[in-house]
Amino acid sequence: MSTTICQVMGFLVSSLGVAGSIMATAMDTWSTQDLYDNPVTAVFQYQGLWRSCVRQSSGFTECRPYFTILGLPAMFQAVRALMIVGIVLGILGLFVCIFALKCIRIGSMEDTAKANMTLTSGIMFIVAGLCAVTGVSVFANMLVTNFWMSTTNMYQGMQNVQNRYTFGSALFVGWVAGGLALVGGIMMCLACKGLIPEESRYKAVSYNASGRNISYRTGPYKVGSGYEPEPKTRKGAGYEEGPRSEDGRRSYPSKYDYV
Repeated sequence: MSTTICQVMGFLVSSLGVAGSIMATAMDTWSTQDLYDNPVTAVFQYQGLWRSCVRQSSGFTECRPYFTILGLPAMFQAVRALMIVGIVLGILGLFVCIFALKCIRIGSMEDTAKANMTLTSGIMFIVAGLCAVTGVSVFANMLVTNFWMSTTNMYQGMQNVQNRYTFGSALFVGWVAGGLALVGGIMMCLACKGLIPEESRYKAVSYNASGRNISYRTGPYKVGSGYEPEPKTRKGAGYEEGPRSEDGRRSYPSKYDYV
């Protein structure tokens, strides 16, 4: 029962993480204009991964997409790639996890196959969460670097100072979504251990006796006719073979020779 609960909870938490990653990637508020020095402004700018937007004081908002990727920074394109890879792995992990749920029976699927599918989906969720957290962290590092460079230029009295941008709400959504995907993947990996059958966890070990194994064959009792040759006896201590005769036969000493 605990294995089923862990698996279902991991599926739900991972689903929230994947949905959050999709939401964060589609949001336009990855970076927002800093209004610390200018709280009253007629124009408010914010940017996302796919377009930049301008909102006027009248409430009118205009967004313009990035028409080309050649003019974008390399780190910006890396963030895009990480988020897309995380979303794709998360969606694939959800499909695999649905068929791996213990409460769902599909044909004659064994528990071992479900355990392997659960482990696979858990690894996918972990990688998806790492991609989301890494992508958001890289973008946040870019914002911090540009913020302090703009601040330095502002205090040095340089002209044509660009607007400073700070963290947007999409970054926090991405961090939370990546953490949820990681937690869900770990829970799926833990549930995999409970799905493995008990008989397949331990290998059968055969133990042999210290002595020689003797096999007895059962069969019908055979009555002797009296004409069968006598069985050869093992040679013991004090037993000596006699010399061979002319016809090639070996003569053995009798019991009277030892008297």
